[in-house]
Amino acid sequence: MRLGLSLQTGRMPRKLSIKNLIPRFNDERGDVPGWVLVTLMTAGLVVLLWSLAGPALKGIFDQALAKVAQF
Repeated sequence: MRLGLSLQTGRMPRKLSIKNLIPRFNDERGDVPGWVLVTLMTAGLVVLLWSLAGPALKGIFDQALAKVAQF
């Protein structure tokens, strides 16, 4: 005869239902150190790309303005 008790804890297993699962998936705090790292790495990439492409973009912008001024 099966009693439904867990052999490890001696308690009845918790009923699996949507109501019991919602609090587990409702936590939206996330991994804060991970998000900080992603944000810092993104900022670093933007600074790196801006420093490499900045002079070229400035030249393109100045050339476009000169063409518009001639028109």
